[in-house]
Amino acid sequence: MARILLAEDDDSMRAFLKRALERAGHDVEAVGDGVDALAALIADRFDLLLADIVMPGLDGIELARRASDDDPAMRVVLITGFAAVALRAHSEAPSAAQVLTKPIHLRDLVSQVDDILAA
Repeated sequence: MARILLAEDDDSMRAFLKRALERAGHDVEAVGDGVDALAALIADRFDLLLADIVMPGLDGIELARRASDDDPAMRVVLITGFAAVALRAHSEAPSAAQVLTKPIHLRDLVSQVDDILAA
């Protein structure tokens, strides 16, 4: 079981992802924006950050940079529904970050998260 911080500004998507990851056996803390995610990262330790790239306050790329600077061992997965944003993320995100493009099937997301945590 891994501790996962999920940062997603869409309420229904956040609830959907949280539920799927918890059913897979993970301990998930879910927040609605990058600012709250940064506060959670300061307050607690996580094995993986799963963050939407486009969020109010602090975007997922900057959040990933700060998380990686603070804890280089933490794995990072960024998700986006925009191809142009995905291209930008590949060039600006921490080098170890994975970028997934929506739509993504929950089964595939859980499988990829498990693979990343096992690596």
